[in-house]
Amino acid sequence: MLTADFDYDLPHDLIAQTPLPKRDKSRMMILYRRTGKIIHSRFEEFPNYLNKGDVLVLNNTKVIPARALGKIEEKEIEFLFLKESQEGLWEVLCRPAKKVRLGDVISFSHGFEGKIVKTEPEGKRMIRFSSGDVLSMLKKIGYAPLPPYIKRKKKNVELRAQDLERYQTVFARKEGAIAAPTAGLHFTPRILEKIIERQVQVAEISLNVGLATFQPVRAKRIENFHMLEETYSISQAISQTINEAKKERRPIIAVGTTSVRTLESAFKNGKIHPGRSSTGLFIYPGYEFKVVDRLLTNFHLPKSTLLMLVAAFAGLDFIKKAYQEAIRQEYRFYSYGDCMFIL
Repeated sequence: MLTADFDYDLPHDLIAQTPLPKRDKSRMMILYRRTGKIIHSRFEEFPNYLNKGDVLVLNNTKVIPARALGKIEEKEIEFLFLKESQEGLWEVLCRPAKKVRLGDVISFSHGFEGKIVKTEPEGKRMIRFSSGDVLSMLKKIGYAPLPPYIKRKKKNVELRAQDLERYQTVFARKEGAIAAPTAGLHFTPRILEKIIERQVQVAEISLNVGLATFQPVRAKRIENFHMLEETYSISQAISQTINEAKKERRPIIAVGTTSVRTLESAFKNGKIHPGRSSTGLFIYPGYEFKVVDRLLTNFHLPKSTLLMLVAAFAGLDFIKKAYQEAIRQEYRFYSYGDCMFIL
């Protein structure tokens, strides 16, 4: 299957640049896989599509303020902090990378400096910080790691504060992600209360969203593409909840593609296995889903692994039809955009 099969044209003005004033006012497209029917709703109606005994799986990862501006002799460089390899040693992406060389000292703020100790291809660098809690410093000076299609002027204090709050789910708990599990951004505490009132079981898992989630597919044929790995964890109690539901044939509803990849990765020998692990699972059409029965997801970029996963779940032709309908109806796309619920 060709990567080009997952391309589509999107008017630029449909890319959501800011979140709606209220999270649950997003539009929600409902896709019925069995009949091919499409209807239009709002996310505030989402609890009405759930039933007693359903299991709703949320990714409770928490986004760190991973984007920071540093200087090399007054030259400003943008850094994305990916992960801490060991204490004080961070893997980062930088732009423009050609200005960041081995041995350079990067100043982020007074008393917060790091030295480039390794250079890698595609803008990757390793920075060694001599002292201090790097994550605590990022919380003081960092910005939300918004994807590049969301445009922000540098040092906009008001938007920085808004993004740090809104590019985060209300159920975020475990720090480590460099991108939000965006299907979860529509939830509010009241929506979660309504879901629990309907006697739906809410199960939290965690996958630290990293480069793999938005890694571009550069292969001509998708079968030749290999995803990077991301870490995930599932508790003993949650695995038991999901396994019991599967045994009793109660629906498992995944919120977002990261929840899907976590559940499908943890399923071995007929059941979900608890614990902490990593996954490079690449889901595309032809994949046989073993755990997930329904999926809530946002609208994704052309030729992305996320779109391929959704196409695997609902069928490529149906997804293409749904995306064209969303464009015609002027839905808001991508991270701060609207969503679809696939039944």
